[in-house]
Amino acid sequence: MELVASRTVRRPASDVFAFIADASNNPSWQSGMVSCRWTSPPPIAIGSRYEQVARFMGRPVVSTFVVVDLEPGRMIQLKTIDSTFPIEVRRSVEPIDDASCAVSARITGGPEGWMRFLAPLMRRRAQRSVDADYDRLVELLETK
Repeated sequence: MELVASRTVRRPASDVFAFIADASNNPSWQSGMVSCRWTSPPPIAIGSRYEQVARFMGRPVVSTFVVVDLEPGRMIQLKTIDSTFPIEVRRSVEPIDDASCAVSARITGGPEGWMRFLAPLMRRRAQRSVDADYDRLVELLETK
């Protein structure tokens, strides 16, 4: 399963990257997100970890993520290392000018075991959810 989203944000790229790279902000803009907390000390770096609890399709999804790639100010890539719904997430920010940027995400992975048969249905629902999340992110960052 692959999901993508891309939006323009009227905020400096550095502000947007700082916000999306900090997983503790996830519950403020991602639907279904119950909690996120870093389990490794700052600063965020390759190898940093966080735990998240979410709900998807009415079911709890508990995951531990690790930062697998990082270009400060530009890109962060995360991968689940323990989850009922293993995924990899790449979030990027590209400056457009001093006051705006493009933010994008690519999410790959999906259910395992017997739930993989539900992947086509889950993909459509997950894409709608990701699109709504990135709309919410834009609104949140542009009104801050």
